[in-house]
Amino acid sequence: MQQYEKPVNDPIDGVVIKDLKVIPDERGRLMEILRSDEEPFEKFGQVYMTSNYPDVVKGWHYHKKQSDNVACVRGMIKLVLFDGRDDSPTKDNLKELFIGEHNPKLVHIPAGVWHGWKGIGEVESLTINIPTEVFNREEPDEYRLPFDTDEIPYDWNIKMG
Repeated sequence: MQQYEKPVNDPIDGVVIKDLKVIPDERGRLMEILRSDEEPFEKFGQVYMTSNYPDVVKGWHYHKKQSDNVACVRGMIKLVLFDGRDDSPTKDNLKELFIGEHNPKLVHIPAGVWHGWKGIGEVESLTINIPTEVFNREEPDEYRLPFDTDEIPYDWNIKMG
C-alpha cells in the first residue's frame, strides 16, 4: 500500500462541504439536507439510502456524469475523496472527512472524484445520497477499484494517536 505523503485534508476542486443544522424540539428533530435554491444543488436524479456496518469499507468508485450529494444521518462514516481527474487543478489531492450524527454535513462530490467511506463507531450507519442522475441499470455510470488498490494512496485502517 502506498503511503500518502501530503496531509489528507487537501482541497479538491468542485467539492462543497455544507454544515447541516439540526433543529430539535419536544417532538423530535428536523434537518434540511439539500435545497434546490442553495449551493451545491445542480439537478435532481434520485434519492437513496445505504448503510454500513462498523468497520466496513465501501469504495472506491467514481462517476463520469453524475455528482453525488452525501449526508450520513445515523452513526458516523469516514468519507475519503481522491482527485484522479487529469484536468483538475487539485489532481492527486486526498481529503478525509468524518461526518454523521456528531458532525452533520452534506458533501457534494463532483463527477470524476474517487470516493468511498467506512462505517466508524459501534452502530450501523445510514447515509443518504442525492445524485444528479438516475441510476441506469443497463449502463451504470460507476467505475470501481478495490478498497486496497495501489492506485489511490490511502490506508483505511484506524490511525491511533
